Amino acid sequence: MTSTLTPPGTLAPLGAEDRCDRCNAAAKLRVTLAGDGELLFCGHHANRYAEDLAKVTVRYSTHPDFHWRGADLLS
Repeated sequence: MTSTLTPPGTLAPLGAEDRCDRCNAAAKLRVTLAGDGELLFCGHHANRYAEDLAKVTVRYSTHPDFHWRGADLLS
């Protein structure tokens, strides 16, 4: 299956209430998966799982001061 990637910034911006699904730290990355599931990750976990996340991400949005390593894998 080939998914079409929607450019970053098309999702709701991350707010102070958004927390990492892995450790509950402040979220720096929001990804939408096929089927419209969403996951939030702190910077540490976003980059730790970047390779796997890039394989299943349909759309993503990042905090303005965060560079997600997975974005480089999607290009």
